[in-house]
Amino acid sequence: MAKLPDAVEQVLQMHAPFIHAVVQALNDREQLPVLMQTLSAAEQQGWAPLVRALRLIVDGKRDESIKLGLDDEDRIVVDAVLRGLINPASLPPLDKKPDASAAAPGLASMIGACARGDAQALAVLANMAEQMVRAGGDMARLGGVMRRLVNGERDFDQLSKGMGALGRSLLMDILSELSKTVLH
Repeated sequence: MAKLPDAVEQVLQMHAPFIHAVVQALNDREQLPVLMQTLSAAEQQGWAPLVRALRLIVDGKRDESIKLGLDDEDRIVVDAVLRGLINPASLPPLDKKPDASAAAPGLASMIGACARGDAQALAVLANMAEQMVRAGGDMARLGGVMRRLVNGERDFDQLSKGMGALGRSLLMDILSELSKTVLH
């Protein structure tokens, strides 16, 4: 079985372009207006705590207090930005893509937690589904069936309507992972 990348690595891979853009704008202050527009858009999309922390960094603050109130994912992004300002070689690579094999077990685990009434998992999954819908294509279709999966629907043909091969494959992997959790 392939070793799953740890959560920190997954977050860094997923947000690498954003982390690079923030560090680049902080190193070249002429890019700050574009960064501030990006941060405003991120705030509108529900990333207010992360944006608050990044604005503090823009203002020159670097102590641990900027991470107060951040969730784990936001903390990872902020730490990567701070490390990148000190040592640009520490920035996550831009050419490395997140490991898709980790998506199905992670999503299935989150769906299972939601189905058991975990409010925090539900909030995270809702945010992920919203991002997937914005991504378009198969990801949008998959994001659109998350609630149905949480509610226990497992009919692959119904859930996969309109999906291409990649979306269907990921959905099949999620359903397979979900079936394992029911057995244990």
